[in-house]
Amino acid sequence: MDTGSPPLAAADRVYAHLKQGILDRTLSGGQLLTEGEIADRVGVSRTPVREGLLKLQAEGLVDLIPKRGALVVPVSPQEVEDVLEARELIEVHAAGRVWSGRAELAHRLQSHLLDMRRAAQADDPWAFTAADRAFHATVVRAAGNDVLAGVYDSLRDRQMRMGVANLRGSVDRVATALADHEAQRAALLGDDEDAWLELVRHHVRTAGDRLRAVRS
Repeated sequence: MDTGSPPLAAADRVYAHLKQGILDRTLSGGQLLTEGEIADRVGVSRTPVREGLLKLQAEGLVDLIPKRGALVVPVSPQEVEDVLEARELIEVHAAGRVWSGRAELAHRLQSHLLDMRRAAQADDPWAFTAADRAFHATVVRAAGNDVLAGVYDSLRDRQMRMGVANLRGSVDRVATALADHEAQRAALLGDDEDAWLELVRHHVRTAGDRLRAVRS
């Protein structure tokens, strides 16, 4: 009998636990993590700890220090600019590719907008960020390039730890983000491709401006 999803392997549990801490900034940039500390926290041996840390290192989230552990990579001003530039390139490119299938895409985006509205009403910043991310990822994946979609997911991971998810109490920011997404979906129901592309470009750039303001 199927009793549900199988439990995560030990290395995957280490990876998931540490990645969540890095993204929500429970584990801050510059913090040194020892293998023993991680093993005790997750309840595993040191071998899966090393495997989990290697995955995080490959994503640029930690630096491994021989015989000491792993250092959570701090966010630099250059990383912020690099992530924002790459995100704009991918999202605007994807927006151009999806125009021919815009009616179906608009239908698929509706559920993410509903999730954003519910999260905004509940003042739940993590749920709002997840729905926001799902909205954008749906557009990128609709472009049909799995490589770009994977890169985009990595960019959003890196952006989360820069502070963009800290929306609690930010009524104006949430309202603006929601209005932007509703305008984008509305554009997909129309016939002005240039307007659609400009909305996508403007949204990414203004989100970048808000992120810079948070970090300054």
